Amino acid sequence: MPPSPAPSGGSHARVSRRLTPALAPAAALLAALTLACLSRAAAPTPRPPNLIVLLCDNLGYGDIAPFGSTLHRTPELDRMAREGLRLTHLYAASGVCTPSRAALMTGSYPRRVNLHRNARGGAVLQPVEPIGLHPAEETIAELLRERGYATAMIGKWHLGDQAPFLPTRQGFESYLGVPYSDDMTPREGQPWPELPLLRNEEVIEAPVDRDQLTRREAEAAVRFIQEHRERPFFLYVAHAMPGSTRAPYSSPAFRGRSRNGAWGDAVEELDWAAGQILAAVRAAGLAENTLVVWTSDNGAPRRDPVQGSNRPLGGWGYTTSEGGMRVPGIVWAPGRVPAGRECTELTTLMDLLPTFVRLAGARPPANRIDGRDIWPLLAGEPAARSPHEAFLYYHGDQLQAVRSGPWKLHLALPARATGTAGKAAGPRPARLHDVTRDPAESEDLAARHPEVVARLERAAEAARVELGDTDRPGRGQRPAGWVADPRPLRLPAATR
Repeated sequence: MPPSPAPSGGSHARVSRRLTPALAPAAALLAALTLACLSRAAAPTPRPPNLIVLLCDNLGYGDIAPFGSTLHRTPELDRMAREGLRLTHLYAASGVCTPSRAALMTGSYPRRVNLHRNARGGAVLQPVEPIGLHPAEETIAELLRERGYATAMIGKWHLGDQAPFLPTRQGFESYLGVPYSDDMTPREGQPWPELPLLRNEEVIEAPVDRDQLTRREAEAAVRFIQEHRERPFFLYVAHAMPGSTRAPYSSPAFRGRSRNGAWGDAVEELDWAAGQILAAVRAAGLAENTLVVWTSDNGAPRRDPVQGSNRPLGGWGYTTSEGGMRVPGIVWAPGRVPAGRECTELTTLMDLLPTFVRLAGARPPANRIDGRDIWPLLAGEPAARSPHEAFLYYHGDQLQAVRSGPWKLHLALPARATGTAGKAAGPRPARLHDVTRDPAESEDLAARHPEVVARLERAAEAARVELGDTDRPGRGQRPAGWVADPRPLRLPAATR
């Protein structure tokens, strides 16, 4: 007699017992495959990595021991570098803070998002500016929050102090920090408000105690990690120090302890802060699923007497020299980023957005960006190379130099903008440097390599078409945010 039909809804075991011996092996195999598929479907989805960015303000390339300092004690960063990766050709997209931070947050050159100058033509946003990061721009925080990440920003924002531009309107669920630079305080001719400390969108202190900023930033970061250990998170800590004043601030535990005055005190407290944050990651059991990037927004500015160091790079912050725009970078991700390595390929802070999007499994931004996914470089893939054919050195609205591979061409300019006010310096001929061998930019090789000069000049012209140059608009530019009636950030009347 033929076998009876199997009852609907019966188990795989009952079905196979009713089959003929010839069909039983096939049925058993089918059952095993089905159970395997069901097991895989029931397995939890791997948690995406936590992502942390620690950004210092005006700290120089040569200000920490992993990048050559013998003056400052930075044991926590020494350990971070031993356990992680040093990016020795990492660039900010500007030599000053607002444009640099705009590029980090959006993955775009500052000219693309029109945050390369303020309303008066200067290089950085000031208090009570009508300009800020346009709400239509998609930030790292917005893309990761959409993916389910907890997001927090701590420290110096400097992308607009009006309500539509604040971090809590740009993808961050919480914010604690100062909205602009530590030196932007009331002075003659500048009726600015006292430097405020914001929690989310409310001023909770004014003036804030600047000596306590680094300590409070670190403590807030540790609390956030402890409170969000069960959920993937993105934490952006933009330290206000060493900052923009002539005498950087630090807490009493560090004041007067370094061999380099107030600047060194601030650097060594920043090292302590990094150690506190990494210790919190380890204590929470998250080290194997967390990626931390430690860097600076631009090079150390020139001071008299000298405070910060950009050695062995030439030049100072607030310029398009290597010392102005190449910044120290350390990437720490145990088990993901091989330890004790150096990456000499060209990378940029704009690359963090597309790299984080990839790691998180988030969608890419709808707007065109200039950053590139550099995960193959961070992961140490042997064949990985820089994804950038050319890197552009803008100062404000002026394109001043282009790098491709080892070559950097300072363009011939009839007048060159410089400093935070964008003042014009005299004319300058074209200069070509191999910045892999000559980071001080001391030897001009333009006459020996006219073909390289011509190639980089073509790259500069392509950039002008896309992003513009001085008064020439680019087809790929997008508007900055704008408010018609900017208001100062002050303590609520009841608490003054």
